[in-house]
Parts: sequence; C-alpha cells; structure tokens
Amino acid sequence: MKSRKLSSDPAVTGQCLCGAVRFEMEYPAFWAWHDHSRASRLAHGAVYATYVGTWRKRFRITAGERDINRFADKETGAVRSFCRRCGTPLIYERIRSPHMINIPRALFQSRTGRQPIYHIAIEEMQDWAYTGEPLVPLRGYPGVFWKRSKKKSRVQETRLSASISRTRDRRAASCADPVATAPLCGVKSASRRS
Repeated sequence: MKSRKLSSDPAVTGQCLCGAVRFEMEYPAFWAWHDHSRASRLAHGAVYATYVGTWRKRFRITAGERDINRFADKETGAVRSFCRRCGTPLIYERIRSPHMINIPRALFQSRTGRQPIYHIAIEEMQDWAYTGEPLVPLRGYPGVFWKRSKKKSRVQETRLSASISRTRDRRAASCADPVATAPLCGVKSASRRS
C-alpha cells in the first residue's frame, strides 16, 4: 500500500497484536458489520469476525508495511492481509468493491464512528455461537461465566413423559389402519379407496 497523507479529518489508530504493524483511518468509518461466513471464521479462528469498512484513500499504514503478508483466495478473489510476525488479520479486500477495505474492529484503540449493526452470511452462523443468552458466574472460577441449562422440575418431566407415551400410543393405534395413516407409520404410499 502506498503511504499517503490523510485529510485534516480526525483519525483513529490501530495495530496488530505485536505492534509491528500500525495504521490509521479517517473518522468516521463508512460502515461496520459482523461476518459469519466460513472464510472469515477460518481466517480469524473465531465464531465470526467484526469488520469496519472504509474507503481505501481514508486509510494508511503508519508502520510495519514490510511486515504485512497477503493471502489471495483464488476462488473468490478476496485478499486478506496479516502481520507476518504475530499472525493478526489486518485487512480484508473484496474484488467487488476495489475502492473499499475492511479492517477487523478489534484492532482499533478507540471508537470508529460506526456500530456493527449489520450481519453478513447469517445463514452460516454456527449453532455454538453466543447469541445473548443470560450467563451466570461459574462458582470457584472468577471471571468465568456459563449458560446454565434449564432444569426441569419433576412435574415437567412427568408431563413430558406422559405426553410422549400418549403420542406413541396414538401412533401405534393408528398404524392398525395403514391406508389412513401411511405417513405416520412410515409406509411410503397407500392408496385410499372411497
């Protein structure tokens, strides 16, 4: 990337984990979002990645440009840059928007002017992702929280067992007439006669 001077607008700064690569972006960012795609999940080693997008001309590397390596995805044309020293993902560029770049939100030391209110590839969200369920402290482990499973009372367990038994009984009784209840009994097809 070329080193360029930013305009007189305020800038926010960021860096990789080891501090070798530093950068700045004009404030505010253009947009921010959570990316649930498989590619971002693998690139970050996390359930999803949160990005801040900005115009390429509003971003510049201030230190460590030689410490940046790039990976080009041949299938999608996307390019992901990362610090060659510590491995921190730095920049995500998409072929369909060549004038924009996307930077992981966590790398900025202050606010970027945009909240991540968008979700990309939500259909790829993993079932093990935290989605805001209530958490409680784990006794004996300060700073560790967990999602407590809902305990069923004996009354609830008894009702559930009774409901399951009734359903089984109804199915067994209705399977005596396979023409009338073919789908319930696992019969592929049955013809009805009037």
